[in-house]
Amino acid sequence: MLRFRKLCFLEPVKCIELSEKKTQIKLDDEKKSFDIPKIEKKDKGSPEENKRKRRPNKEWRCIDSCCWAIGYICTIWWLLLFLYNCLPVNLPGLKVPEPPGTRLKREGLTALHPIVMVPGIVTGGLELWEGRPCSEGLFRRRLWGGSFTEIFRRPMCWLEHISLDNETGLDPPGIRVRAVPGLVAADYFAPGYFVWAILIENLARIGYEGKNMYMAAYDWRLSFQNTEVRDQNLSRLKSKIELMYVTNGNKKVVVVPHSMGVIYFLHFLKWVEAPPPMGGGGGPGWCAKHIKSIMNIGPAFLGVPKAVGNILSAETQDVAFIRALAPGLLDSKILGLRTLQHVMSVSRTWDSVISLIPKGGETIWGNLEWSPEEHHVCDSAKKNYQQNFDINGNSSDSGRLFQVQQKPTKYGRIISFGKIVSDLPSSQLQTLDSKKQELMCNNSSSNSDSSCRGVWTEYDEMSQENIQRLAKNKAYTMKTLLDLLRVIAPKMMKRAESHFSHGIAENLDNPKYNHYKYWSNPLETKLPDAPDMEIYCSYGVGIPTERSYVYKQSPSGRCNSIPFQIDSSADGSNNGCLKGGTYFVDGDESVPVLSAGFMCAKGWRGKTLFNPSGISTYIREYKHKAPANLLEGRGSESGAHVDIMGNVALIEDVLRVAAGASGTELGRDRIYSDIMKMSKKINIRL
Repeated sequence: MLRFRKLCFLEPVKCIELSEKKTQIKLDDEKKSFDIPKIEKKDKGSPEENKRKRRPNKEWRCIDSCCWAIGYICTIWWLLLFLYNCLPVNLPGLKVPEPPGTRLKREGLTALHPIVMVPGIVTGGLELWEGRPCSEGLFRRRLWGGSFTEIFRRPMCWLEHISLDNETGLDPPGIRVRAVPGLVAADYFAPGYFVWAILIENLARIGYEGKNMYMAAYDWRLSFQNTEVRDQNLSRLKSKIELMYVTNGNKKVVVVPHSMGVIYFLHFLKWVEAPPPMGGGGGPGWCAKHIKSIMNIGPAFLGVPKAVGNILSAETQDVAFIRALAPGLLDSKILGLRTLQHVMSVSRTWDSVISLIPKGGETIWGNLEWSPEEHHVCDSAKKNYQQNFDINGNSSDSGRLFQVQQKPTKYGRIISFGKIVSDLPSSQLQTLDSKKQELMCNNSSSNSDSSCRGVWTEYDEMSQENIQRLAKNKAYTMKTLLDLLRVIAPKMMKRAESHFSHGIAENLDNPKYNHYKYWSNPLETKLPDAPDMEIYCSYGVGIPTERSYVYKQSPSGRCNSIPFQIDSSADGSNNGCLKGGTYFVDGDESVPVLSAGFMCAKGWRGKTLFNPSGISTYIREYKHKAPANLLEGRGSESGAHVDIMGNVALIEDVLRVAAGASGTELGRDRIYSDIMKMSKKINIRL
């Protein structure tokens, strides 16, 4: 930091021409020879004044303020850290709570079933094995995860190496980036920011170690089948589970996937029993023999609306908030950052992003007039009033008035261009029909000049006329949204849709569902024939989570390759769920309750079309409780999507199942949300 501040204060030296210098020296010499020395009174403060004259005042610049602010923050942080480590441990509020692993070990719990952990998107480390000349010195150094120092040292080189080939979805020529192996792959995402570390530590406290604990790291950028094609990740996972089963006394494995790792492992369940060359050739009884339980943490079974915002404008609500506070900061033409364009250019080469697009169409996510969460209330005052009314059974006129005035939110409109459009009757909305879609795809024209070619996106091939057609008085549900994405990102969708599907199967006996593109969609594949296996849906609740968006057209500009952005000025609704251009529902901040819990609540509950052997399913919800102070860090009762990995109750559940407990012994379902009510509203053939 001191070096950085020193650099900030360096100023360019102004050079005087040689002739001017000579003239000045001559004049000074003449003055010295003819001047009569005078005795002058000097004030006490004159040395300081002379100093000030010799050192002219510097202009205070914006970068100076930034440097001082960073300096103050770092100083305060180190001071607090020093005080925290110096104060006695027994002071109130400073005592570290006993880890659940220590307490359960004292109760007699010991390691029994081997554990396999499957990380999600983004949280796994990636390292360089082969690169371009600009990557000199980075062999086997982390490009993703860890300190991220290379982003600042050589940003364009880093972006080039973290991208995949836009045509194949695999490595670009001359570049090989691979997943970091072992437990270190995803224990910490960055220094001090844990992901799996606390769970690993508590597992170790009851006897787990390398021989019975495994991190199934994979390149999360690839499509799931391509992790097998390129790296044989699925084959290695199969071999590792078989080895752990044999070397641990034929004890079945407990699998703990997180986030996108949940649908990655769902793909594995189908792959491992499918015949080669498409599958692993394990046969119909492989899962029943080797797997005891699957404890899905923060499962994105039915996708996340955040993925839509990422593809459409490289935004989430947090990014839109930053853009509202500091317009032009992320895509400034003056600074030349164009951050969002770079993010879009890179992320659209990652096929895994498509796996997170919401699945199930309008049946699951709602249409222009209906959605399962339509009566969700975000405003705390109204929510408490409604809960009290329901509990007390008060049927007074004021209660009935509240019920009548509560206007349902149209969450089914995943994307609305304008706040008014998000509330308009469906009869007044224009739709994107197939003819218009085909016309737009065929009549594309370049929209950027040569100076913009450095950060190319697929928007650059669309005309302004087509862009305006997409936005004019339109609202998109999950049925029409896929058509929109095929127009704005045709190359990405063509490549990725050969690996993923987002519909609902009517007849799973149809041979087409034997293809791997359906295996990660729980609504288009069957669970294995393993009646003794258990599946848990474990996730946080009580945090506002993004569900749908209000968009607007971006201001036109010379290098405007992202023509849409979240309208952060769209605010306020009758239930308090619209904030900064985003409609919120209950969830874990990333995955809505509907996506995380529906399959365990209804889709797989009992013997169904998707669960023919009747595998037992349990819902384990963890109510979010924010940390009381800074000393608690990210909290031991958090329900946030990543922070839940340090939730004491969740860790205890995982340890108990690993030590042999069943879902019945855990207490079956633990539900705080409206997942059961929402599931009943969804009309799906089971």
